[in-house]
Amino acid sequence: MSDLAALAELVRAPAALSVPGDVVAGAAAAGTLGPRTVGLAGASVLLYWAGMAANDWADRRLDAVERPERPIPSGRVAPGAAVGLAAGLTAAGLGLAALAGGRRATAVAVPLAATIWGYDLAAKNTAAGPVVMAACRGLDVLLGATGGRPARALPAALTVAAHTFTVTALSRREVAGADTALPLRTLAGTALVAVAAAGRSTGRSADPAGPVSTGPALLARRAAAALPVALAGWYAARYGGAQARVVADPSAGRVRAAVGAGITGLPALQGALTARAGAGLLGLAVATAAPLGRRLARKVSPT
Repeated sequence: MSDLAALAELVRAPAALSVPGDVVAGAAAAGTLGPRTVGLAGASVLLYWAGMAANDWADRRLDAVERPERPIPSGRVAPGAAVGLAAGLTAAGLGLAALAGGRRATAVAVPLAATIWGYDLAAKNTAAGPVVMAACRGLDVLLGATGGRPARALPAALTVAAHTFTVTALSRREVAGADTALPLRTLAGTALVAVAAAGRSTGRSADPAGPVSTGPALLARRAAAALPVALAGWYAARYGGAQARVVADPSAGRVRAAVGAGITGLPALQGALTARAGAGLLGLAVATAAPLGRRLARKVSPT
C-alpha cells in the first residue's frame, strides 16, 4: 500500500503552488475575480496532480532505467494505484470545475484535462511536446477567465504558455544534459516573457483628461505601475539566472536546477500578470508562493 509521502512525491505535491496563479491571473485579466476563482483554482490543482501521476505511470519503464528512485520503479507506488489516482483526480478536478464555474468552466476544463492526458500518453516524447504542455498552461489561465471576458485573458494565457514552453524544452534534457544552444534560446524566450509581463497595466486607470493626481494618490498609482515590473524582474532574475548557469555548464544537474527554477519561479510571473490587470495586492500574494515553493522543493522534487 502506498504511503502518503510516496504519493506526494508521485504528484509533485509542492509544485502545485505554481498552479493557482494561472487561474488567478486569468480571472484578474477577464474581470471575474471572486469566490468562484477559489473553486476553479482547486480544480486546476487537482488536474495538475492528475497529470503528474499519469506522467509517472506512462514513464514507468523509462524511469526504471533513468530514475529508479521515483515512486513507481522503486516499488513504493504500484502502477495500478498511480493510474487509478490519476483518473480519480481528473474526475474530481472536472467535477469541481463544473461546481464552481458551471458549463462555461466545464467547456474549458474538459479540453484542459484531455490535453494533459494527451501530453502524458502521446505527445511528451515528440517534437510537439513543448507546444502541447504550453497549451495546458494556457488553457489553465483561460479556465480562470470563464464567466468574464476570456478574450481579455489571452495575452496572459500566451505569456504563461510561452514560459511553459521554455521549461518543457529544458526538461527534455534533464537526464543527458544539453548543449549551450538550448539554454541560450530558452533564456531569450524568458527575457521576452518578462518584458511582456511587465508591460503597461491592463487594469482600470484614471481618466487622463481628468484632474492630475497628487500626493498619496499619485504615490499609489506609481506603486501600482511599478509592481508588475518588480515582479517580472524577480521572475527573470530567478529563472533567467538558472538558465545562464546552464549556458556556462550544460550538465544534467544544472538543467534540472533550471527546470526547478522555472516551476517554482512561475508564481512571480503570475503575480506580475495579476498586478498588471489591476489586482496589485493579490498579485503580490500570488508571487509569495515562489519562495515557499523553493523551500518545499528541497524536500520533494518539483521535476
